[in-house]
Amino acid sequence: MPQLEIVEAFTDLSDTRRTAGQRHQQALCLALFTLAVAAGNRGFLAIGDWLRAYHDELVALFDPPKDRLPSYSTIRRALLRLDYREYSACLSRFFGIQPLPGETVATDGKVLRGSYEAISDAPKVDSHPAIMLVSAYIVERGLILEPYEVNSKTNEITALPVFIEQMALTGVVFAFDAISTQKNSSDDH
Repeated sequence: MPQLEIVEAFTDLSDTRRTAGQRHQQALCLALFTLAVAAGNRGFLAIGDWLRAYHDELVALFDPPKDRLPSYSTIRRALLRLDYREYSACLSRFFGIQPLPGETVATDGKVLRGSYEAISDAPKVDSHPAIMLVSAYIVERGLILEPYEVNSKTNEITALPVFIEQMALTGVVFAFDAISTQKNSSDDH
């Protein structure tokens, strides 16, 4: 049986899991995670309930080895060390998300909650700054484009022109929040 396109979308992602004891392909875990979230499941317990509720249909659809689907904890472990940028890029390619001329792309920078490590007394813990991402949202279709990680030595204001150049879009209207409309931010690029 040929592989489903949603599984093929994730086959080229690097798998950082240990090879010992792997029963399920990472691509299958990511495909099931993506479908579960798209079906409205929030949290791994809800994903586990969804897997149990649609077990027979999912086995028939994905045809996994030995008719066994990964558990929600296996899916969670596959996500733990996943490079979110690679995953996001795979999703964008799979869904063909590209802004069309005349559409509005709203941009905003956000710090990922809990991504920083504060200085601590523990000698084995390295402190590091929080991870900041600039994301773009296609307003008319309600779609999110691949996020752009901001260098830790800069901020959203200086990263935005680079992000826009990297997107290389023509005919698209960009919308910014107030912090990105500073007088000197456009003079630099």
